[in-house]
Amino acid sequence: MFRIRRIPDALARANADAVKQAEAILHQHFPFSWPAAPGSLSALLAMPASTAFRPFVLVAEDAQERVRGVALARHAADLDFLYLDYIAADVRRTGTGIGGALYQRVRELARNLGAIGVFLEAQPDDPALCPDHAIRAENASRLRFYARFGAYPVIGTAYETPLPGAMVPPPYLVYDALGSDSPLAMDAARRIVRALLERKYGADCPPGYVDAVVASFRDDPVRLRNGRHRRREVAGPSGHGATAPLPVVANEHHAIHHVRDRGYFEAPVRIRAIRRVLEERLPVRRVAARRFGERHLTAVHAPEMVSYLRRVCMQLPADRAVYPYVFPIRNRAAPPRELPLRAGYWCIDTFTPLTANAWPAARGAADCALTAAALVVEGERFAYALVRPPGHHAEHRAFGGFCYLNNAAIAAQYLSRFGRVAMLDIDYHHGNGQQDIFWRRSDVLTVSIHGHPNIAYPYFTGFAHEVGEEAGRGFNLNLPLPEKTAPEEWHAAHERAHARIRRFAPQWLVLCLGLDTGRGDPTGSWSLRPPDFHRIGSAVRALDLPTVVVQEGGYLTRMIGRHTAAFFSGLLGLPLNHAGHGAAQRTKPT
Repeated sequence: MFRIRRIPDALARANADAVKQAEAILHQHFPFSWPAAPGSLSALLAMPASTAFRPFVLVAEDAQERVRGVALARHAADLDFLYLDYIAADVRRTGTGIGGALYQRVRELARNLGAIGVFLEAQPDDPALCPDHAIRAENASRLRFYARFGAYPVIGTAYETPLPGAMVPPPYLVYDALGSDSPLAMDAARRIVRALLERKYGADCPPGYVDAVVASFRDDPVRLRNGRHRRREVAGPSGHGATAPLPVVANEHHAIHHVRDRGYFEAPVRIRAIRRVLEERLPVRRVAARRFGERHLTAVHAPEMVSYLRRVCMQLPADRAVYPYVFPIRNRAAPPRELPLRAGYWCIDTFTPLTANAWPAARGAADCALTAAALVVEGERFAYALVRPPGHHAEHRAFGGFCYLNNAAIAAQYLSRFGRVAMLDIDYHHGNGQQDIFWRRSDVLTVSIHGHPNIAYPYFTGFAHEVGEEAGRGFNLNLPLPEKTAPEEWHAAHERAHARIRRFAPQWLVLCLGLDTGRGDPTGSWSLRPPDFHRIGSAVRALDLPTVVVQEGGYLTRMIGRHTAAFFSGLLGLPLNHAGHGAAQRTKPT
């Protein structure tokens, strides 16, 4: 088993180790073109995101995080194409499917970036260009590999003109239309070929070389060498402008946690309402949650609290709920002996009960958030953890506010191994949980836009002067707003939040999606409507970060689905009133 993830930089230790291993594999396969000296891949990743040929590095790792394959692609945003520079598997792992999985992920990356297709160079199988029979057979096998995905050499041009001093035969230019039936227009091909030759080979091209090769593209549309290995794609988005389905990881067994007390708004109907409208209006893909170890929970929560939650919930009968009612203001060092009485030792309020089903539901929600985080690490641009119970009020040593485990903080901790993380909480209530958990850390920026604690739960946190301590000083931003905040004031707060996130320059974003800011929500006082949520989704998209969205509050069930769909329409770059795509696709757990 192996996973594929994108390496955003070589700063985090896990990324630096992976880059070092990937460089060794590239040098194994490409000794003449890949530099022997280490650091070349790190230098590429350090290039600014605005570069004309932005690099993307994907690695395939086994369970021990050993790199078994690597792909290096470059995105030309100005011309909307992706160029596959290198793809290789460890010499000890050839023939195990790693190359195919990597190339499929490259194609998904191209779709997510809105590229018209993938271009690459492949060594020729023409005897006139490659007289060595053994090498020519290897080249033919490689071309058959790409043909299985619908990628074929361009024919009828002078692209195979060799460069002076080249040590290998001139390559074919191969084009993968990503399953689209739209032909490659001559004018687009000329622009792309010019950019490719100038950006990749630069000074190696003699005067007039680029002009001559570009001028040789005379067929409109460009002709491809379509062979018998052609495979037509029948599922998934394809072609320029298509929208990749949003991966949705839902807590399928959340309904077991159902507190029927009057006034308890956090009910199973919330998730059903969201899912129904999302699947009617947007391209979504259901992804089953993976199971993660408890160590991911104790990385952000006190192990004693996690153990307490698990033990007390497992011991409770199905018809009993324990509500905290005694709290240790003075002596937290001596918890009561009886587990039910100890609830107030760990809880911050009187309305977050412990039941037999609270722990399995909370545990499942954390797995959903971790699965969504793993998906963006593996290359998805966005992933949505549609969960309940929510989590952003759960602190390092305390639960409350309907929250038992901080799903978003658990996801952020997972992502922090691979680079800096920004957390943006847009729930009506302050994200006190992640503020507490990351209070002294500078690798995770926590930002919360919420109702002022003078009037909104949890009341004792969320003030503007709370900025973090020690290494984390300046890495916590609270933007509290008045009880009667107009939508434009809310959007202005988002502009401040996004500006801070850009200065932080994270590799990942975790967004706590609270919808209790909507008009008429029983727990909020603001008046946001679907156009406001769409506008914020579009603004988050403009941050251009791999993003995990974790569901938090939102209790007006007749509107929560519309508000969610509006937000994700903006996030996916779709118009507000985008109409549905039918039933969701389903993906088995991986």
